[in-house]
Amino acid sequence: MMDRGAPFIPNGWYAVAWSKDVGVGDVKRIRYFDNEMVLFRTRSGKARVLDAYCPHLGAHLAEGGRVQGESVRCPFHAWEFDGESGECSKIPYCARIPTKARVRAWDVRELTHMIFVWHHAEGKPPSWEVPKAPHYDDSDWSPARTFEIEVPVHIQDMAENNLDPVHFEYVHRMTGTPDTEVSFEDDGRVMHAVSYSTQETPMGTFDMQLVRDTWGLGLGTVESSGIPGVGLYMFTSTSPIDRDTTISRWALTTTNNAVDIAGEEWMENITRGVFDDMRIWSNKIHRAEPVLCEADTLLAEFRRWAKQFYSPSETGGAR
Repeated sequence: MMDRGAPFIPNGWYAVAWSKDVGVGDVKRIRYFDNEMVLFRTRSGKARVLDAYCPHLGAHLAEGGRVQGESVRCPFHAWEFDGESGECSKIPYCARIPTKARVRAWDVRELTHMIFVWHHAEGKPPSWEVPKAPHYDDSDWSPARTFEIEVPVHIQDMAENNLDPVHFEYVHRMTGTPDTEVSFEDDGRVMHAVSYSTQETPMGTFDMQLVRDTWGLGLGTVESSGIPGVGLYMFTSTSPIDRDTTISRWALTTTNNAVDIAGEEWMENITRGVFDDMRIWSNKIHRAEPVLCEADTLLAEFRRWAKQFYSPSETGGAR
């Protein structure tokens, strides 16, 4: 496989599954951050993620493994591993448990219809939390519609589109390049971007604002405003499977008063738009030192901001 020059995997929170896809007692095989993992839901209802391979003889815990209370049981010799700590909690044929009988337990959060895992290249604990999205618990907003797509590209190249307003004109066929303002919050970790455009909608023509908040390179919200009394909102998690493969999950909702008038069209258009980018993403390489022109100020700003999410120990990280 050709080396596409992708940087290492940035640190942060990333969704690894939809909550609805993991029932009590379910055991799932997943792969993220170039790691094999086992995802399961304990009998008390907690989502847990462990490294996949049993320290005993290397069996994959998701291939035939089963939930035992708050642990997952290896399919090979029935060793049980606690979902919170990763420690071996039981060996059915041996009273003494070896001190090295443990697997890595990943930090997990569950909200906004998704299960999130914290990744840090140096193994550091979470330094911030997954943001809450109150729209999904508000009766004035529609039930979330979900969308998922896997793309053969590094996560940074997907995230970079957020501050590339020029590509909306040439790739997404918008009339002109939208004016975009950018600011930074929470000590520079959160990026806030607002783009302005005039759009025709089923409810008329309006001056619209597309508001994006981004937490690290993996989490973001998109809110479209400008139609009086109407809300259009999306929470996204874009997660690295490995350096060259990314999966993006979106949960979309609108105010109930707009679902039949403008909401359906908005949700359809925003999900359809990602396919405009697919051919470019699937065939591009990553330019660690791109040649930028003077109109690429937002792209340069994005590159400077993104560096903070890579560990300095990874020589290929700061791109």
